[in-house]
Amino acid sequence: FGQTFEIENIDFGYLPETGTYNAIIDIPAEIEVLESDAILVYRLEINDGIETWSLIPQNFFLEQGTIQYVYNHTATDVELIIDGNFDLSTLSPDFTQDQVFRFVVVPSDFATTSGVDVSNYEAVMSALDIQESEIPQLDLK
Repeated sequence: FGQTFEIENIDFGYLPETGTYNAIIDIPAEIEVLESDAILVYRLEINDGIETWSLIPQNFFLEQGTIQYVYNHTATDVELIIDGNFDLSTLSPDFTQDQVFRFVVVPSDFATTSGVDVSNYEAVMSALDIQESEIPQLDLK
């Protein structure tokens, strides 16, 4: 019904032609994604030693301006993008290097009609009955 995987150590590359950062994540072969499936993407944040997962799109309001993590996907990959309203070539590596994301593949109707708050990672995992120990963790480095 639902599948998930985690990718660690994601480094975004700067694209001067668009002024954005991106990272292309290939969906692991053991994860089956149908063209009609939705993929929910969550970014790991650690605040005061506590791990939390935030659904993207996600905005950050910085001194230089605003950045936003966004994404798009096909049945074989996910493109993660950092966009903003200032010169992102000056963006801190805290936002672009060694990032951790979880990808949750669900049937499209789950994302729209299940009644589950998809912005709440724990609620999604509970509704899908997926345990932390079942999440494949892949490292890009």
